[in-house]
Amino acid sequence: MPEDEMPRSLAARAAAELALVRVVHNYGKRPEFVLLGGLVPALLCSGSGIRHAGTTDVDVQVNLEISSGAVNAARLERALRNAEFVPDTENIWRWTSGTGPRAVVKFELLADLNNKPAEAVIIFDGCKELGAVNLRGTGFAARDVEVRTLAVIDQGVRRQADVNVTGLAGFLMAKIAAARSRRKAKDWYDISFVLLHNDYGGVTETATHVKQTFGADVGSLSSAITDLNANFAGIAAQGTIAYVEQITQDYPELDPATAAADCQLAVQTFSDLLLAI
Repeated sequence: MPEDEMPRSLAARAAAELALVRVVHNYGKRPEFVLLGGLVPALLCSGSGIRHAGTTDVDVQVNLEISSGAVNAARLERALRNAEFVPDTENIWRWTSGTGPRAVVKFELLADLNNKPAEAVIIFDGCKELGAVNLRGTGFAARDVEVRTLAVIDQGVRRQADVNVTGLAGFLMAKIAAARSRRKAKDWYDISFVLLHNDYGGVTETATHVKQTFGADVGSLSSAITDLNANFAGIAAQGTIAYVEQITQDYPELDPATAAADCQLAVQTFSDLLLAI
């Protein structure tokens, strides 16, 4: 596991969700940013008997926040500080909260602006230490948005917050783009988990939903979709390994060979349907 990634667990997810609600509480209303990343699969797969592994990351897509101007950006910076986040010393698009290897929550801000180079750092107007990193493909998350209410217990007090969360189509498209560029096991796992366990329906219904949501724009990720399929093309492929290792860690009673076959078939079917004319 890379040094900058903490073990995934339900406790880690609870810590990340609590941190997110604290930020929204301090913001004072529903922020314009859109939640994507590791907190989303559990929301998309709430009806499944198989639970998604947790995350200590809070990834948000900030195109809508940026378009709202400097007032909202400054408000978000204050909310992060009031929620006890501090800016990373090297990356202004990453803020952290907590101490210790299992207590640190990372809040990462991602943009997808056509007028900026890929991976450029965007400094928010009206802010001292807040910005975003420009990652191609994350903009899909901001084009498929659902408002969800998150509820947590914060030091004995029940708090809830309304949050913009990317929908099934936005999540999958943004994750496919991220998987191709980052090559991280957590992305392969998240994609295959959501394909297998989401509340919308089977893989065929999911692919149809994605194509209906984004239409011809699905073609802009054709090479990334082909890459996704290639990374689940065999039992030794990194996508297959990522899914099987995490799901059998969480559910030791599951047969690894069956889990491998399930994720490979799901990804192949999904990819073929997306790329079909």
